[in-house]
Amino acid sequence: MKQITIISGKGGTGKTTLIASFAALAENTVIADCDVDAPDLHLLLHPEIVTREEFKGLNVAAMDKSKCTECGSCAEACRFKAISDTGSGYAVNPTRCEGCGVCVFVCDQDAIILTERVSGYAFISKTKYGTMAHAQLNIAEEASGKLVTVVRSNAQRVAEEEGSDLILIDGSPGIGCPVIASLTGVDLALVVTEPTMSGLHDLERILDVTRHFGIRSVVCINKYDINEANSRRITEFCQERGVMIVRNIPYDPVVTEAMVAAMPVVEFSDGAVSDAIREIWASIK
Repeated sequence: MKQITIISGKGGTGKTTLIASFAALAENTVIADCDVDAPDLHLLLHPEIVTREEFKGLNVAAMDKSKCTECGSCAEACRFKAISDTGSGYAVNPTRCEGCGVCVFVCDQDAIILTERVSGYAFISKTKYGTMAHAQLNIAEEASGKLVTVVRSNAQRVAEEEGSDLILIDGSPGIGCPVIASLTGVDLALVVTEPTMSGLHDLERILDVTRHFGIRSVVCINKYDINEANSRRITEFCQERGVMIVRNIPYDPVVTEAMVAAMPVVEFSDGAVSDAIREIWASIK
């Protein structure tokens, strides 16, 4: 079983658009949407949820008022100002609590405990392109890297059960914890970049991450013809790094039309963009 992660140094470069088309082109594949903070692959693949499980990330402090002496030591120790005097006694504001546990440590009366809270949900779904593992982190919640790990574990379990040859992973943008969780142990990273002012900078950052973890990487320049000078700079940089550019994708409004129609581009149109995506898929496959 092989695993490919499609990533980018920033959001909006077109990685989800690309992986939706890969899902349409691939066979015997499990799809994993690891952008759990702002998932959107479901908008193109239209999954039907089969299973849903609660994800419990950070803990939250809970106060037992029958034991509390209103000494205020917990409020003084909380650097997140999650505990305050409400006028009728001290109380925990769960939206501000980071679950660090310092309040539990300083309370002499054992009036505070840490409790689990539901931080999001993980799903296994069916699509016309294969089984999909995905998730949704609740608003203002943390621990997205842990939820990405749950999604990848679900995808691997399903792939083993179904005898799938490949797991296609839509990674999070940027270079943070959820990106690292999306990349760990994969066979190939396809980095989607764009010829904008920040495109080369973002590409350099994410290639530093993949190199650090020893992950083979290839690059695709999306909308390369909107600034061919920047595309040449990116190409030269990749040559210096010894990183292969599998194919460049031209700009075409048909991509936006496909997104509005909620369809993978290769199913919506047979134009130059679809041809380029098919060539990329043939190269990395």
